[in-house]
Amino acid sequence: MSMYPPPLNNARPITLLIADDHPLILAGLAALIRAEPGLQLAGEAADAPTAVAQYMRLRPDVMLIDLNMPGGGGIDAIRQVRALVPDARIVILTAYDGDEDVHRGLQAGASAYLLKQSGLDEVLQCVRLVAANRRYLAPGLADKLALRVEANRLSPRELEILAHLAAGMSNKVIARTENIGVGTVKYHVNNILSKLNVSCRTEAACVAARRGLIHTY
Repeated sequence: MSMYPPPLNNARPITLLIADDHPLILAGLAALIRAEPGLQLAGEAADAPTAVAQYMRLRPDVMLIDLNMPGGGGIDAIRQVRALVPDARIVILTAYDGDEDVHRGLQAGASAYLLKQSGLDEVLQCVRLVAANRRYLAPGLADKLALRVEANRLSPRELEILAHLAAGMSNKVIARTENIGVGTVKYHVNNILSKLNVSCRTEAACVAARRGLIHTY
């Protein structure tokens, strides 16, 4: 039995669209929704373009979507839906828990951010809150967002250099790739290490991956 009460208005179930490229995740979410009173599965999507098209066709109360989706990624899908339907209610359900991931998801227009290790009760609670036009963050993510605000932000150029560092490029190769001087690259690298509070390029790459600074969806 769920520890959270059903919606106050039982006249109509909450309709959901689920978007994930993993068949087992889709099947599990679909089974959860079908088994829960007050919820109704409206549709499924396995890539970003289909998620957008299905949302516009079905107009569900809530869409659950992963960040790592074929065809553009979950962030792009969220932006497209919100551009067409400004009051769309969207829940990100993903394995990515970096502070930049959370920031980008919420900035794109998601109402909630859940992790895939969340319990069933938490997922149900989140869906009902979002359907009621409220917001939700998985425990601990608010603290990560606060740390992000407090930390020194990397500039767009520093993020580009950081991506090259993570790919194992030397300063000379980065300089040729970006058409800048080696001295300029060294300047950016020193700033990156300082802002990330690390002492070497390997540590910088690890921190960047953990925080979601360098991967794309």
